[in-house]
Amino acid sequence: MATETQTAAVTDGDEHGGHATIKTYVMIGVILTIITAAEVAIFYIEALAPVLVPSLLIMSAGKFILVVYYYMHLKFDSPIFSRVFFGPMLLAIVFVAMGLIVLFKVLPGFARF
Repeated sequence: MATETQTAAVTDGDEHGGHATIKTYVMIGVILTIITAAEVAIFYIEALAPVLVPSLLIMSAGKFILVVYYYMHLKFDSPIFSRVFFGPMLLAIVFVAMGLIVLFKVLPGFARF
C-alpha cells in the first residue's frame, strides 16, 4: 500500500503547470502564419531590398522565440530550462559570428599570392 507521502508525490507529479489552451496554440499558429506571409511579401517588394536581411532576421527570431516558448513549453516550465536552452544558444551565436568575421574579414587579408 502506498503511504501518504508516496500518494502526494504521485499526485503532484501528475499535475502539469498551466499549459496553454488550444485557443492559445491556434493564435500562435495564426501569428506565425502572418509573420511568414510578411517575410514572403518583403522578399518580393523591391523597395524594401535595403532592409531585407535585417527585417527577415528579426521576424525569424520572433518566430523562433514563439515556437520555443509555446510549442516546446519553455514558457510553462521551470526557468532553469530556459537558461539551459538559451545560454548555449547565445554562446553558439557568438562563436558563429566570430567565425564568420574571421573567415570573411581577417583571412582574406592573408591570402595575398
